[in-house]
Amino acid sequence: MNTKLQLKIIFFLQFFIWGSWLITLNYYLEHQLNFIGIEVASVYGSMAIASLIMPSLLGIVADRWIPANRLYVLCHLIGAITLIIAASVTSPLMMTIVMLIHCLAFMPTIAISNSISYSCLNSQGLDVITQFPGIRIYGTIGFIVAMWIVSFLKLEASNIQLYIAAAGSLLLSLYSLTLPFISTSQNTDKKRSLISSLGLDAFVLFKQPKMVIFFLFAAFLGGILQITNTFGNSFLHSFDDIPEFKDSLAIQYPAVLLSISQISEVIFILFVPFFMKRLGIKYVMLISIFAWVARFGLFAYGDPSPFGFVLLLLSMIVYGCAFDFYNISGSMYVEKTVSPDIRNSAQGLFMMMTNGIGAYLGTMASGFVVDYYTSGKTVNWHAVWLVFSGYALVLAIVFMLIFKNEHSNKETAQAIN
Repeated sequence: MNTKLQLKIIFFLQFFIWGSWLITLNYYLEHQLNFIGIEVASVYGSMAIASLIMPSLLGIVADRWIPANRLYVLCHLIGAITLIIAASVTSPLMMTIVMLIHCLAFMPTIAISNSISYSCLNSQGLDVITQFPGIRIYGTIGFIVAMWIVSFLKLEASNIQLYIAAAGSLLLSLYSLTLPFISTSQNTDKKRSLISSLGLDAFVLFKQPKMVIFFLFAAFLGGILQITNTFGNSFLHSFDDIPEFKDSLAIQYPAVLLSISQISEVIFILFVPFFMKRLGIKYVMLISIFAWVARFGLFAYGDPSPFGFVLLLLSMIVYGCAFDFYNISGSMYVEKTVSPDIRNSAQGLFMMMTNGIGAYLGTMASGFVVDYYTSGKTVNWHAVWLVFSGYALVLAIVFMLIFKNEHSNKETAQAIN
C-alpha cells in the first residue's frame, strides 16, 4: 500500500479515537454521573498528567530500543482495554484513575504518529513542511467524523461514546501492524555521554535560550487549548433550559456546532506551510495566540440567538487558526530544529510541554474558574470566557516582546554538542 495513504489512515483513526469522547465526555460526566466542575477537570487533567512523562519517556524508548511503529501498536491496544473499563466506571476517583491509565497509553501516540510520519516521508525523500499538512489533515477529518457520530446518534450523555473510541483504538492497533519498519537510533560512538546513553538528548535543547522560550510558551498555549476541550460543550448545553433556544442547532446538536472548529482546522492547516516559510515561527504562533483571544471573546458574547449564533460560528472558525498555527507549526518547527536521531524524544518533549505541563495547569485552573463563577447550578459563562480571553491577550503581548523570530525553517540541529 502507498505509504502516504497508510499515514492518512493512521491519522484518521488516531484522532477518531479522541474525537469520540474528548468534546462530549464532560456532558456525560456532569449530567449522568453528576460530577462537579473540578471533578470533570480532574478527569480531563489526566491527559495532562500523562503528557508530563509518557510522551518524552516513550519517545526515548522509540528512539533507542523499541521501533516506533511497534510501540504504537502496543499503546493503542492498552488504550482500547482501558476505554472499555472506563465505560462502566461511575465514581470521580475511579474515572480519573482509569482515564489516567488510558491517557498514559494514548497521549504518547500523538507525538509518535508525528514521528512515524516524518520518518516515512524523509525515507522517501519528501519535504516534511510541504507533505505533512496534507497527511495530518486526515486526523482532523477523523475527529470530525467521530464527533458527528456521537452527536447525530445523541450519545453525548451516554457511555457508548467510550465504546466507540475503544473500537477505533483496537482497529488502529491492528492496522498499525502494516506500517513500514522504523529502526531505532544506533549510535556507534563509544564515547557517548550519560545523557546520550539514557536517550535524553532532546532535553539538551534547553541549553538554547530560543528553545527554552519556545517550549515555555508552548506550555502556556497548551493550557489554553484544554479549556474549551473541557468546558466548551458544557457551555453550549447551558442554554438547554431556555425555551426560545430549544430548536436551535446549538441546542439540538452542540457537538456538530463544535465540530466546525475541526472543519476550520482542515482549511487552516493548508496555510501552515505558506506562513511558516514566509513569516517564521514567531509570527505564526503570535497569530495563533490572538486567535485564542478572539475564540474566547466570541464565546463570551455568543448564544443561540441569530446574532449570538453568528458569534459562536465565528468562534468555531477562528479555532482552526488558533489550533493549527500553534500545534502543527510547533511540531514541524521542532522537527526542523533537531537531528533525526532524537526525533521521537524531541516530539515527546514538545508534547510534554503542551499537553502535559500546560494542559494540566490550564485544565485545573479552568475547573477552579468555572466553580468560582458557579452559583447553584448556574455558571456565569460570560465572565469565565472573558477571564480566559484576557489571559490569552496578556500571553500574546509578552510573547511578542521576548521571542525572536527566524524566517528560515532550515535550521541545523545544535542541540547536541
